Amino acid sequence: MIRFLKILTLFIGIGAVAGAVMMWLDPTGAMWGGEPLLEMLRAKMPWPDLFFRNFVPSGFVLLVLNGLTQFVAALLLFKKHPLAHWAVLVCGIILMLWIVLEWWVWGFNAMSNIFFGLGLAETVVAGICMKSKTQTLK
Repeated sequence: MIRFLKILTLFIGIGAVAGAVMMWLDPTGAMWGGEPLLEMLRAKMPWPDLFFRNFVPSGFVLLVLNGLTQFVAALLLFKKHPLAHWAVLVCGIILMLWIVLEWWVWGFNAMSNIFFGLGLAETVVAGICMKSKTQTLK
């Protein structure tokens, strides 16, 4: 299960970096079909003129919340740190909350649904690992 979590955290982290870079390279979303998504963000999110003129701020938030946190969790897993499973659990919850926000703004779509499932898998597997560790300590 640890190998699974290592692969999953790295996969999600790399995906977040790729998404952030995509948003920075084309802040309008024109190349990747994001222009309508930007308008939906502007309609539903607070302070649209400050944060949603383009995708640059969203890219930074994506990188920090779903990229860097996943890489930190992966590093803790590789180092066998005692808090590694807690970090993965938190990352899974953050990812699921991110996707719930996406569903609220854009509705259900295949990519969001898949990443919600990945966040759920992270959370469940981390919880199982934590529970099995606790039982072996007794």
